[in-house]
Amino acid sequence: MPGRRLILAGAATLALALGLTAAGAEDAQKTIKIGVVYDYSGPLAAGGSELHGLGTKIMIDYFNAHGGVAGYKIEPIYADAQSKPDVAINEAVRLIEQEKVDILLGFFSSAQCVPIAARVDQAKKFMWITTCISSAVLRGRDLHYVFRPQPSGNQFGLASTGFLAAYAKEKLGKDPKDVRIAIIHEDGAYGVDVAGGTEEGARKAGFNVVLKEGYSATAPDLSSLVTKLKRAHPDVIFHTGYNPDITLFLRQAREVGLKFKALIGHGAGYGVYDKLKEGLGGDVNYFFNVDPISIWLTNEDALKPKLVPIIKMVGEEYLKARPNTSIKSAHVGMAASNTYLLLTEVIPRAIKESGGIDAEALRKAALEVDIPDGGTMLGFGVKFENEKESAPGQNERSFPVIIQYVDDKPYVVWPKALQMREPTLPLPASSPYAER
Repeated sequence: MPGRRLILAGAATLALALGLTAAGAEDAQKTIKIGVVYDYSGPLAAGGSELHGLGTKIMIDYFNAHGGVAGYKIEPIYADAQSKPDVAINEAVRLIEQEKVDILLGFFSSAQCVPIAARVDQAKKFMWITTCISSAVLRGRDLHYVFRPQPSGNQFGLASTGFLAAYAKEKLGKDPKDVRIAIIHEDGAYGVDVAGGTEEGARKAGFNVVLKEGYSATAPDLSSLVTKLKRAHPDVIFHTGYNPDITLFLRQAREVGLKFKALIGHGAGYGVYDKLKEGLGGDVNYFFNVDPISIWLTNEDALKPKLVPIIKMVGEEYLKARPNTSIKSAHVGMAASNTYLLLTEVIPRAIKESGGIDAEALRKAALEVDIPDGGTMLGFGVKFENEKESAPGQNERSFPVIIQYVDDKPYVVWPKALQMREPTLPLPASSPYAER
């Protein structure tokens, strides 16, 4: 009998152990695999892509350290697009077919986003765009599983021209019809879309467009573009570029004595102040940039209270990773905010309402997100266009702001409802580009 009791006790112990093992295996299976694609090398890395990757990683690490999402651990698989559309496409396909990811997240370059969005949608996988802004990614394409909380490139151009139109008479002493503007841009999907919005806004305002020209972001020399600008003599230059093309353009502009009253950049390289300062020094003083607002410039009183400590955490982790940062780039906050939105609003809703995280469940959850202004770290709300609208998957409540760099600090100058200070316009005499 003692032997039988030992056998039964052993069997019970084994059964308990097997039960725990099975439970542990079940827990291990509760994992969300997210393929994260940014440019960690090549020219786009310095233009802001690497910083977007940092913002996403900070947020994923934070959630994993606090138990994951709705009982699921996040398993990120990071991929380097190398600033090349073909590499980005291949990495996206690899993540879907070989790594079997549940979600694709990230994407800095619109030139990558446009083809990848179609491939991902065709594969019936869920794609969450934190960054790339070209309208061509979503408008008129009838995609089902691709969502972007960001504003579109067209909105960037309309915002910058609307800002100038509002201040032309007061600051430049000219009616809009007498303001000479130049629109220059990198010739990829991103630059073309922003330039299109800028041109549309210029027509509405009545500006005199004296030059509109694109160029390759990898061009080794932009002197011919600078020469054309000098001949055209614009009052204001609207520029959409990455980096090092921005640095190259402005260095060559200074060398030949190009003068203007204001330069308005549109995100990407203009959103990475430390890189601008590294390449151009004090020349960047008083330049403008159009982007979603930096999460560190939002009015905390207008945000949901729970977001305030998250913003603080992102800032602290940012400075740990980049201790020599002088101005925290809006890029990090953008990616962090948009990743946070996915992890708090879309995935938990899909699990709760559909019991899973397949593309259809995630799509349904995303379309049900309804957040008023102040509900995200970027200050805007969230409501995605549905398949009956012109750009399914686009957040119709998003908007960019205009900031001005003054003495190593960023200030929101537009829209007026969020204004931190009046814009300095035209460039003061201290600027090497100022007309004297």
